[in-house]
Amino acid sequence: MINGKKIAVVLPAYNAELTLERTHAEIPFDIVDEIILVDDHSPDKTFELANKLGIKHVIRHEENKGYGGNQKTCYNKALEIGADIVIMLHPDYQYTPKLIQSMAYLIANGVYPVVLGSRILGKGALKGGMPIYKYISNRFLTLAQNLLISQKLSEYHSGYRAFSADVLKSINYMANSDDFIFDNQMLSQIFYQGYDIAEITCPTVYNAESSSINFQRSVTYGLGVLGVSFLHFFNKLGFAKSEIYKKIS
Repeated sequence: MINGKKIAVVLPAYNAELTLERTHAEIPFDIVDEIILVDDHSPDKTFELANKLGIKHVIRHEENKGYGGNQKTCYNKALEIGADIVIMLHPDYQYTPKLIQSMAYLIANGVYPVVLGSRILGKGALKGGMPIYKYISNRFLTLAQNLLISQKLSEYHSGYRAFSADVLKSINYMANSDDFIFDNQMLSQIFYQGYDIAEITCPTVYNAESSSINFQRSVTYGLGVLGVSFLHFFNKLGFAKSEIYKKIS
């Protein structure tokens, strides 16, 4: 805990057998109270390894629900067990667990309700091996999103995120996609509800074990990102009324 705030780290896992143990070993258990791993019906031994490591909350989907569907289960479980701060960490070791303290302290001390680990601040992305086409598309999409949503994030595509429970309880994330576009929908919802988001510099590692989507799915994702941004824009103007922007509490 920090300042009496219960901290849960959620691990949305798919084929994470090769990297899970290394990721788990670097989690700062001096402040983290709960670990939740959701295995999205991996064909490898992610589920078995998670239990072997002694992770308290291990959930296995009986069928693959997708990246967004995995996160929905993660956040639902975190709120169910009473977490005050929820940090999403990919178990593929693309993001270092060593930033958990910094992200959690910003929320626990009431500085920001949401914190992102940004690969773009500094030189973390290219230095860590991000493919150049992904870097260029990241910059283009982020520029378009900032213009349409009227924000100034360095990137909207980081998978390293920390939320206060109050934020998760107030946004309708269950109405979001079960695919990769879920991440962008969440940020759009958070901004739509008037919350501020902080960013900290995050080194990243791209290797054979890190999860990634192929070029074709990247194109589909990019079009989806623009679609979410335009939807946000038109909802703000009152020209559209999407269910994803319904405030829960």
